[in-house]
Amino acid sequence: MFALRSPSVAYDPAMTAPGLLHASHDPVTSPDPLDPLTRLLPSSPASAPAGPLTTAARLLAESLLGEMGDRWLHTRGVAERAAGLAAPLGVDADLLTAAAWLHDIGYAERTVVTGFHPLDGADHLTRGGWPVRVAGLVAYHSGARFVAAARGLSEALAVYPDERTVLADALTYADQTVGPDGARVDPASRYAEMLHRHGPCSWNARVDADRGPYLRAIARRVEYLLSFTEAGALP
Repeated sequence: MFALRSPSVAYDPAMTAPGLLHASHDPVTSPDPLDPLTRLLPSSPASAPAGPLTTAARLLAESLLGEMGDRWLHTRGVAERAAGLAAPLGVDADLLTAAAWLHDIGYAERTVVTGFHPLDGADHLTRGGWPVRVAGLVAYHSGARFVAAARGLSEALAVYPDERTVLADALTYADQTVGPDGARVDPASRYAEMLHRHGPCSWNARVDADRGPYLRAIARRVEYLLSFTEAGALP
């Protein structure tokens, strides 16, 4: 069983230039506020095989998404993008790339419970014994908390750690710089395409006023850090 644990505090997400904080490491022990019998009972399909996180994550993602066309192309592209960001940003490559492989597994038919893919993906991982930190990264990727609030799922999401670190930002940045077909795109184009694809009455459109600025701030923070690595030193 993997043993990663999650930091409960990280750098200030309101800052354009990140300021890193010391984090405590506490496991999430909160009970599930919705339906624990439906959502969090152990199940074998999500069980993580032995070996590095990335290898296990890729195998699970492929088993769930491999026949889903563009969803699989996007997932592969995000994983590749994340792997390339890890070293320049100085974060755990295995953890980041694993989370990237897993970020959209909540779209797979056999994982769907609530219909909210970040939560369904995180719950599926929890049922399979994956580390809480991995589940938390999946649960909160790409500003999921805004949509969760609009859908009345904030309490359900709150059983997972909302990690606000460079690594969490890198996961969101990877997701927001890869289009549905797996091709690289800029964050603004990706966000505009997403709003168009989901439509003006979608949950994503309803939370645009909050989620849009949040995602743009993440892009600025990551690109700020990358500009220093390109110059040869991090701030």
